[in-house]
Amino acid sequence: MCGIHAIISTDAARSISHELRTLLSNRGPDHFGQLHRELPIENGDSAVHISFTSTVLALRGDHIAKQPLVSPTTGSVLCWNGEAWRISGQFIRSKNDGELIIAKLDATDALSNEARESHILDVLRNIDGPFAFLFYDTQIKRLYFGRDRLGRRSLLFNQADDGNSISFSSVADVPTAGWMEVNADGVYSLNLDTRRATPHGLKLDTHAIKHDWIPSGGDDMVSSIGIFNTTLPPPEHKLDFSSLSVENLRYWLCGSLKLRVLDIPEPPNPSNDVDIRVAILFSGGIDCTVLARLAHDFVPANQGIDLINVAFENPRQVSIGKTLPHLDASDIYEACPDRVTGRKAFAELKSACPDRHWRFIAVNVPFEEAMSHKSKIVSLLHPHHTEMDLSIALALYFAARGIGHSYIHKCEWEPTPPIVTSPARVLLSGLGADELFGGYARHEAAFKNGGYPRLIDELKLDISRIGQRNLGRDDRIMSHWGKEVRFPYLDEELVRFAISSPVWEKCDFQNQFHPAIIDPAKRILRLLADKLGLPIIAREKKRAIQFGSRTAKIESTTGRRRGTAPITST
Repeated sequence: MCGIHAIISTDAARSISHELRTLLSNRGPDHFGQLHRELPIENGDSAVHISFTSTVLALRGDHIAKQPLVSPTTGSVLCWNGEAWRISGQFIRSKNDGELIIAKLDATDALSNEARESHILDVLRNIDGPFAFLFYDTQIKRLYFGRDRLGRRSLLFNQADDGNSISFSSVADVPTAGWMEVNADGVYSLNLDTRRATPHGLKLDTHAIKHDWIPSGGDDMVSSIGIFNTTLPPPEHKLDFSSLSVENLRYWLCGSLKLRVLDIPEPPNPSNDVDIRVAILFSGGIDCTVLARLAHDFVPANQGIDLINVAFENPRQVSIGKTLPHLDASDIYEACPDRVTGRKAFAELKSACPDRHWRFIAVNVPFEEAMSHKSKIVSLLHPHHTEMDLSIALALYFAARGIGHSYIHKCEWEPTPPIVTSPARVLLSGLGADELFGGYARHEAAFKNGGYPRLIDELKLDISRIGQRNLGRDDRIMSHWGKEVRFPYLDEELVRFAISSPVWEKCDFQNQFHPAIIDPAKRILRLLADKLGLPIIAREKKRAIQFGSRTAKIESTTGRRRGTAPITST
């Protein structure tokens, strides 16, 4: 994980703001680096100035790869924020991926401009993993930039109205206006060749070129990853424990997790008795609990795993509670739906994997504390700005901070548990499972209204727009604490498996299932959970994070304010 930034301007005086320096350093506390390039404009006395900034959270390889990365042969520059799990299908482990990528990008300096660009695009198109990047190629004087095809890392841009400058950044220095998200639909390039460009030639809408992830023939691809299986089920079908797809899911999910939980370096200045490098954003739901159970199979036995569970004091919920028997302070948090399911899932994990050092971290957030961080959270959200964005961001922000009450031996509430801070710098999230395996209420509604054809359309739409939605927002929120969130369900190989599988091999809204009815939504994942020794969690209902943690409409006295409404003033 890194923070990346660049300013391209005809004004040499332009530089990164103090606010952005701080925000980028929060994302990458292990190193801060800057680099400058100047391109004189022919037949004039001005120049195009490029200033690169990178901060580093070192999680790959055996050393800190200081950024911006510079080619020793051509001087080309790479600012890399991401994880390349595979390059051209080859697994990348125990090495720094940024150093590998710049070596591959800059390996062909003898080619023509057209061939060199083709080579650069080929390298970038063959990277699997979450990333955002800025790459300046000195040979053809072009800046390449973009986000991975699922949009798992943040990259914003801000261009001056006069066209004289443009900035890129992982995070915005609000209240500066004009920041927008770079689309995750391809690789973009900006020609900075001063023999052709002019001082007024930096506007993206007229000078940037988009290069699709699939150069040709990709119209049928979903998220530029694979072709969605639209076949309808045979008359007699049933998704149950004997279905091959359940074991296939386990295979691909294990492959994804191996990449994301192995070879994580020990956090600096470790202070815990137990080595903890991985934490899970843990609501106790099916998605995150399956991740925890399978992570146990790969995380070294001498390492612990933190389960971070957040609950909020929502005044609207508390006022409702006052009509009931008296609630003390602990009841406010322990009554949150995600706390209830979280404790049940913690107990089930302890039973299924008794030799693992599990630690349940109960993060309790009073209303006043949540509001004291609101302005910072709203700033990190930018350019997102709705009440629903804030509700979700509140939960993610305090979960990533990782400060809460520690439970190791007991699963139930106790009066004076110790307060700890999770040292884990890698966070696992279950995001993506609902889109892939039919977990939303609208998926069931689609089936009821139009059967499998309507459900297929809804699932295909959901997966196709993952890269257009909120992962950049979530990256800005959680990376603020010097943490990196990883999404095992959004591994490209796993996504390819999911979208190529027939819909009835993922969810089964047509057939009820016994014993004790495993929900038809995400049934493939529920069957896997049951086979992994998690029968209770296999039967838990889905609950959105803002409702489970009780951040939804936390400032509304009536609860009638719509989630799409703009955030109220801070």
